[in-house]
Amino acid sequence: MAASRVTSTIVMKLQHRLSFWWFSLLFTAAIATETPKVSPITRIAFGSCANQSAPQPIWDAINKFDPQLFIWLGDNIYGDIRKPNRVFGKERTIGPWRNSPRFVPSSEEEMKLRYARAKANPGYSRLQRKARIVGTWDDHDYGLNDAGKEFDRKVINQKLMLDFLDEPLDSPRRKQAGVYASYMFGPPNRRVKVIVLDTRYHRDPIRSDGSILGDAQWRWLEEELRGPRSEITIVGSSVQVISNLSATTGPLFYMESWGRFPKERKRFFQLIEDTKRNGVVFISGDVHFGEITRYDCAVGYPLYDVTSSGLVQSVEKVFPRPLRFIVRLLFWYTPSTMRVINENCKYRSCTYGQQNFGAISIDWNANPATIRLEVRDVNGLTALSTNVSLSELQPRGSKPLTDSTRKGKSQPYCTLEVELPGTTRYRLAVLIYFTIAVLAMALVGLIIGAVLTITACVYKCKLD
Repeated sequence: MAASRVTSTIVMKLQHRLSFWWFSLLFTAAIATETPKVSPITRIAFGSCANQSAPQPIWDAINKFDPQLFIWLGDNIYGDIRKPNRVFGKERTIGPWRNSPRFVPSSEEEMKLRYARAKANPGYSRLQRKARIVGTWDDHDYGLNDAGKEFDRKVINQKLMLDFLDEPLDSPRRKQAGVYASYMFGPPNRRVKVIVLDTRYHRDPIRSDGSILGDAQWRWLEEELRGPRSEITIVGSSVQVISNLSATTGPLFYMESWGRFPKERKRFFQLIEDTKRNGVVFISGDVHFGEITRYDCAVGYPLYDVTSSGLVQSVEKVFPRPLRFIVRLLFWYTPSTMRVINENCKYRSCTYGQQNFGAISIDWNANPATIRLEVRDVNGLTALSTNVSLSELQPRGSKPLTDSTRKGKSQPYCTLEVELPGTTRYRLAVLIYFTIAVLAMALVGLIIGAVLTITACVYKCKLD
């Protein structure tokens, strides 16, 4: 009888364990079935400078590209107010004698209205429904042209910008000083990390050669670059990282860029090299034209910067259509040692001054995997492009590049614009000033000729 009870107990325990094992197996299978498979990112679009008050046909081309991810790079709206250009009068906004700022901030209510108008655009609404949207800001949606850390409305405007991006209410971005953030996409071995920087909230004055990111953001950035690895790391900056056209367009005009803060840019490159982060690609905006630049001598592999600007605002729109060739001619004449020049450029200058957006296509199935970097026009056609193998974007061991390897023939993109000889660096300014001088002399000559002709006619009439 006792033996029978023991046997019965053993059988019951076995049945219980089998039932538990079977239930666990079914539960695990159910979870595996319900867990969605993480798809790799293969199409990324990005852009900047989208004036909400102007037509925005470019969203049709972006939607046709069908990106899985769209990255705003700043000037997502134009939130500040630009006064008319006035050289003379009581309120002068341009010229060395100006006495009034050309740009002034909008009120909080006006900023909300402008964001609402941008968000309600039908093309952008379609994109919102099918793509993940992330991003940062630049000066005009920060609240004031060329502004930095001194701007006193940045806290309020940060909330408005994050509302525009539908940032969750409990997001860390709503609690920190600045809108910088990072994201990881894709399955193991096909991961894409996206880092968006804030180049406004903590930026020192433009001519100070101080800090762009501020101490807290620098610490955060180092943690991100030392963090979990990814095959590709896309770093979004509202201003250009590689190009420093201001070095060759000055003293005519200057543009904001990391090149205006050489210590900060050197620190950035050094951080990438020290962390041995592979696959870093920069994307940027701000300048109202498209460009692809490259620098080979910073981190042991080529660094690319794809500039897409703007979705609406573009440098050629400022000129009447018959005169737009002048803009392209000036682009071609402006020396740029960083610009990628190849057969895939729509114009000889390898810049694109009309409405455009940036596109990144990743072919994970290629051996090795490849990235196609593009600037596309309003019809979705390629204006600028280059193909990059992921195998090229790998650190070359722990040995740093020497000066001889940095400037070797196999690395043509190693001379910074500021290192150009003066005769080359300032040739645009010389050309413009010479042209103005010739035109001024011609005008003076015409005036003198007209005066002499009139004087002669008057004298002749008196004699008659």
